[in-house]
Amino acid sequence: MLDKKEITALAQERIDEIDNDVFIVDLTISASNHISIEIDRMEGGVSIQECIRVSRNVEHNLDREVEDFSLQVSSAGFGSPFKVSKQFIKNIGTLVKVIMTHGSHEGILKSFVEGDHIIIETETKEKIEGKKKKETVKREHILSFDDIKEVKRVITFKK
Repeated sequence: MLDKKEITALAQERIDEIDNDVFIVDLTISASNHISIEIDRMEGGVSIQECIRVSRNVEHNLDREVEDFSLQVSSAGFGSPFKVSKQFIKNIGTLVKVIMTHGSHEGILKSFVEGDHIIIETETKEKIEGKKKKETVKREHILSFDDIKEVKRVITFKK
């Protein structure tokens, strides 16, 4: 049986050599020995070369004679849910959609407190008493991780 700790260590060993703010987002091993490693970078995206380097280090240090496996190393998807704290930190200041146990919010991720909550800022057009036109109202929402199902970056083409 493939050892997740060993595979994580092999991937991390190469990531440490790359030393480019790359980090592991997720590592899974299926029942059929398919290893899937998802990586990301604090600034920008992960290159194909970085994925190849991590893949080669894992593949070259596991013995297919002992146990056959397939391996996939990929960059974290742009619209995929956040899985680790570094993804929240990386995306402070960007537009996110937060799916809650009851409802959802879309706004700018303002801050992140690991294991506790995030703060997002939303904008809505509202009628203000004494004004003829609706005005933009900004509100900050403190959202507890106990109530959050998933958080994703929103892809938008508006300026």
